Amino acid sequence: MQVIDPANEFARSLAKVLIIEGGYSNNLKDPGGATMKGVTQRVYDEYRRSHGLPLMPVKNISNSELEAIYRKKYWDEIKGDKLAPGVSYVVFDGSVHSGVAQSVKWLQRALQAMGLYQGLIDGILGQGTLLALGGVNDNDSLIARILDRRMAFLKALKTWKTFGKGWAARVNSVRAVGQAWATGSVGPEIEYVAGGEAKALISDAKPAPVLAVADATTGGGIGSGTLAGTLQQAQDQLTPLSTSSEFIGKVVAGLIIASAVLTIGGLAYRWYAKRKKDELQDALDLQGAH
Repeated sequence: MQVIDPANEFARSLAKVLIIEGGYSNNLKDPGGATMKGVTQRVYDEYRRSHGLPLMPVKNISNSELEAIYRKKYWDEIKGDKLAPGVSYVVFDGSVHSGVAQSVKWLQRALQAMGLYQGLIDGILGQGTLLALGGVNDNDSLIARILDRRMAFLKALKTWKTFGKGWAARVNSVRAVGQAWATGSVGPEIEYVAGGEAKALISDAKPAPVLAVADATTGGGIGSGTLAGTLQQAQDQLTPLSTSSEFIGKVVAGLIIASAVLTIGGLAYRWYAKRKKDELQDALDLQGAH
């Protein structure tokens, strides 16, 4: 069993994160806004206020402030000192990138898939999650599962089109280093890839398909103004007249065909929309408590 050196794990994990985060950025498409070495202006303002210090641009953050923020806001929140080498780095990097709660959810979902965790997927690294971690005998596999969950989350964001290439490179680098550390190896060097530092937040999730569109075409709410309802009403009113007029008979036949097409198409779309909605909720860890 590896002997964990908490001081070393934080230091070497932070060194990797800082390479990926790069220097100063203020990309209008990055929801993090003005950011210096991974610390946003908002987070820096919170830190300065908590210490009774005047606010100043995050671009001027000192190394000591940077390290203090990373330790307190991210490392301590994920209980990094209690996690196995490699695992702590992976969860730490995810916390910096998408928030502590989201990163812990990926960990909990990974442990759940391994049959080790039956608790809430709540993003809180509590005693139940730590106990589940104690049952892991393959941290290499655990890391792979965590990062698979993370990739699914990233692809479910509207910002994937803009930052996907950089995010994918970041996750691949984190995977290589994390799994190497989990097996006691030094691991590869990490390189900065533009876009990888952009924050990936659940607030930028893609919208779920609207099921009401399908309901309107399958007869849901007939009599309340839906498309299917309107067609049905027209058909009902014209049918009695169809026997006395060939033209009206053709109109009624057309309405019947149109209603059938709408119903079949609506049912097919509803199935598709429901499946996409479920996939999105799963990727975003919104499927409920378990």
